[in-house]
Amino acid sequence: MKVKKAVFPVAGLGTRFLPATKSSPKEMLPLIDKPLVQYVVEEAVASGIEQILFVTGRGKHNIEDHFDISVELEAHLFDKGKNRELSRVREIAEMVNIFYVRQRQALGLGHAILCARDFIGNEPFAVLLGDDIVDNDHRPCLGQLLDVFDQRGGSVLALEKVPMENISSYGCVAAEQIGERTFHVTDMVEKPSRDEAPSDMAIIGRYVLSPRIFDILQNQVPGKGGEIQLTDAILTLSKYEKVYGCLFEGLRHDCGDKLGFLKATVDMALKRKEFSAEFEAYLRQRLT
Repeated sequence: MKVKKAVFPVAGLGTRFLPATKSSPKEMLPLIDKPLVQYVVEEAVASGIEQILFVTGRGKHNIEDHFDISVELEAHLFDKGKNRELSRVREIAEMVNIFYVRQRQALGLGHAILCARDFIGNEPFAVLLGDDIVDNDHRPCLGQLLDVFDQRGGSVLALEKVPMENISSYGCVAAEQIGERTFHVTDMVEKPSRDEAPSDMAIIGRYVLSPRIFDILQNQVPGKGGEIQLTDAILTLSKYEKVYGCLFEGLRHDCGDKLGFLKATVDMALKRKEFSAEFEAYLRQRLT
């Protein structure tokens, strides 16, 4: 089956960006002139996704408003003759079919995925986390995972080599290499210490999952932090069917971290033709 549906868990509180996220979701923080979540939605659409489910929580209505039609704004832009801006605003509401479900309790990423069960049904599906921005001008990160899924079947995890001193911030895999950038995942550990980590390959916020994951999540006992961990459920899934890893190509920005967000802003700004030269000159001036 082709993967046509994607789940975006966006119910988190974004406490690392307080007070900016006190009244606005972390996913709506602007990266240049688009909110973080729009970059990830565009990646999903470019990868062939046709339907998206946002798993939301209290205070996330700004996300719904952003991807909805804005009659007043469109009328204002039309009256002012701002056709370019009008076109960009309309494209946001028309790019993909979007649905919403509420995660009533913050019980972990695994629980957020379980909230999507009725929407997904018995289909393979994608999961994208809104604070990981992967920049690739050729094949989107999710598209690379879907290529592996089409070739081999089974669930596919996005992998990235990270410094061992940072490995405790991620789910980590043990894996056997079976292709140039493809691996058979044999074990997973959620946020291991440096000594416990089976490798330097971390699981990044992109997944293609078998619908069998829902039965496992339904019975999953809480793991680290007292939450239902998606990594634990995928490890159980790997006992019944093969799970693959894709060491994706592209530059990932961890925009859930303040320094990562700043780096993303600089890198994305330097790619924008309308001000990249002037911005680069400003940076060089500041550095000297």
